[in-house]
Amino acid sequence: MSAQNSWQYYFDSPASIWEESIPLGNGRIGMMPWGDVDKERVVLNEISLWSGNKQDADNPEAYKYLGEIRRLLFENKNKEAQNLMYKTFTCLGKGSADTSAYGNFQNFGNLQVDFLYPNQSAPISNYKRTLDMNNALSTTSYTKGKITYNREYFTSFSDDIGVIRYTASQAKALNLTISLQRDENYEVSAEDNTLSIYGQMKDNVKNDGMKYFGQVKVIHKGGTLVTGNKDIQIQNADEVILLVSLATSYKGKDEKAIATQLIKSTDTNYSTLKKNHISKYQHLFNRVDLTLNKNKNSDLPINKRLEAFASDKSDFDLVALYMQYGRYLLISSTRVGGLPPNLQGLWAPQILTPWNGDYHLNINLQMNLWGAEVGNLSELHLPMIEYTKGLVEPGEKTARIYYNSRGWVTHILGNVWDFTSPSEDPSWGATNTAGAWLCQHLWEHYLYTQDLDYLRLAYPTMKGAALFFEDMLIEDPNNGYLVTAPTTSPENSYFAPTGEAVSISAGSTMDNQIIRELFTNVSEAAKLLNIDQDWIQTIETKKERLAPTSIGKYGQVMEWLQDYEEVEIHHRHVSQLYGLYPGYELNEATSPQLMEAAKVTLDRRGDESTGWSMAWKINFWARLKDGNRAYKLIGDLLKPAGEGRGTYPNLFSAHPPMQIDGNFGGSAGIIEMLIQSHAGYIELLPAIPTEWKDGLVKGVKIRGGAEVDFSWKNGVIDFIEIKSDVPNNFILKLPQGQPSIKGVKDYTLNEGKLNFQLKKAEKITIQFR
Repeated sequence: MSAQNSWQYYFDSPASIWEESIPLGNGRIGMMPWGDVDKERVVLNEISLWSGNKQDADNPEAYKYLGEIRRLLFENKNKEAQNLMYKTFTCLGKGSADTSAYGNFQNFGNLQVDFLYPNQSAPISNYKRTLDMNNALSTTSYTKGKITYNREYFTSFSDDIGVIRYTASQAKALNLTISLQRDENYEVSAEDNTLSIYGQMKDNVKNDGMKYFGQVKVIHKGGTLVTGNKDIQIQNADEVILLVSLATSYKGKDEKAIATQLIKSTDTNYSTLKKNHISKYQHLFNRVDLTLNKNKNSDLPINKRLEAFASDKSDFDLVALYMQYGRYLLISSTRVGGLPPNLQGLWAPQILTPWNGDYHLNINLQMNLWGAEVGNLSELHLPMIEYTKGLVEPGEKTARIYYNSRGWVTHILGNVWDFTSPSEDPSWGATNTAGAWLCQHLWEHYLYTQDLDYLRLAYPTMKGAALFFEDMLIEDPNNGYLVTAPTTSPENSYFAPTGEAVSISAGSTMDNQIIRELFTNVSEAAKLLNIDQDWIQTIETKKERLAPTSIGKYGQVMEWLQDYEEVEIHHRHVSQLYGLYPGYELNEATSPQLMEAAKVTLDRRGDESTGWSMAWKINFWARLKDGNRAYKLIGDLLKPAGEGRGTYPNLFSAHPPMQIDGNFGGSAGIIEMLIQSHAGYIELLPAIPTEWKDGLVKGVKIRGGAEVDFSWKNGVIDFIEIKSDVPNNFILKLPQGQPSIKGVKDYTLNEGKLNFQLKKAEKITIQFR
């Protein structure tokens, strides 16, 4: 296979808005340089910096009203049930509206660098600002007068600090002033060659909010350094390097000790810093590559390239770039032992981040990790898995208090403080299958890794989620099904028979699909681990009593147990198709009628929506094997956002405002068009558009524990290589042509499917004549 492609984008002018600045991150700290010639701004972030604190938000009175809420629902008095929930079945306090209790993810600060030039009025030429994804670097270069200036930025994967270097083509040309600032709750001091910024977050306990501490160490060659009261000036230098260290007191850490030690222990040799950083980063990024054809627009600045793509979709390389950008953002915004990426990844320019910059659990956090396994970043799934495990203990209390159930539950809201209560607003916050949805990720990680030791550790969390529904499910006397009550179909509402718009229901389609999947996965895990054989018979029996996914009067997949009319037909959530993606209850082998109904559902919903919703629809159409429709959705997702939905100039996805799940979902959707393995076999190119005549894929992962490379020419696959990570049996749906099979001798061909077994690290190679 070929060497790694070059993955980068560039601008030919400085950023004028945050969504034009360039995201850098090492999974914990983030920097976003704007690249202004006179006043450089670098936005700083640390993923754990949250206001708020742990709180007891469970309402001990709630369970008293559960029976009455259910009675009203079963008597079709849904509006009355909803009104009662608003009074009784919410969290204590203001929920996510309270940034001093529930809290919010916040900006760490802003590094500002003001430049003075030998000739301040000299014109600027040859300006270029890049993101180099191959090396996780950003560069800025420009000529002012007769001097060329260069800047280089990275957030080190090896040394856990931010690094910035300024150089010029002429000696003694660097004159700059370095300062730090934040919008609230901060102090700045300067001592010798180091700036410090520190403060404390607002919270619901007096003087117990999270503390933060950051330092910028200034290293210069040539010239002089002058330490001011709250800034540092460099005069007539040849080179200036800034080392940026950020830390918080999250989980009892000593933020000052961590930040100062990171600076102290860093090798200040720039080439060594850069080399070590690139090496550690590329260990993750270089695992996967995708080659699609370029066109005349492929070399344009990224903002102009997006504009050109709106009318000319033949820049297929932009789609490959977007896929790799999703992998780049995941590598940059989470790491083993840390937190999963939040709604912003880990980047935010403001104090009051949209939707608290939190962990929304009715699709958004989950979507962030859709590409982790198939995109060969399996270990980056672990922070989300550990986050899920951390919800078990508080979720057990919530389950007991609200539902008198065993096991654990969480609802839509998630923060770094283990919040599991229903939200302040039942219309969107009463969904109680969020924990079960999270458990899908625990199971998927096993499917891709085949790691039984891991599964043994993950199983209690999955079992706890199943125990909750074993207790919480109740028979609907109107139809005899076991249902979740109360619940919602996120975040949609329907017209009740009275004509009123209502959100609360008994048993939504999504709930049934998720619980059916959870019970199936827990049962399968128990069999693999040879435990709980008697108990799993209980949940298997309950699984049979869940309502099946049904088709409504328009030929659509019904969203609720009754065929209600949606209040918002073009709603951004398409929760009734969970079983199509990310689940796989709906498939062409067992439910062809439901696959057709899914198409009707998507046509009724429409393509245009928020960024993450369009990303979800790419995955839907990939599963429906319609590559042209999926590509149409890619075009919608990549439309320049401006004030609306689509994609911002730096490729951040627009809800609007920015929400990173659109990036992660879109990236996963592109891979889903290229390879699928959810139906028990490997299928290559299940959903590519007719225009993608040639291409090459390297290093994507499949369920069962293997890595796949393949290429195609003129729409026909000509080469496949599958390398197993573990000993296992595999089934490959063979493309057309005469296969020449090497690497294994024992295989069978049956109805177009190749069955073969691989040992660990063994390869099978198939070429087509």
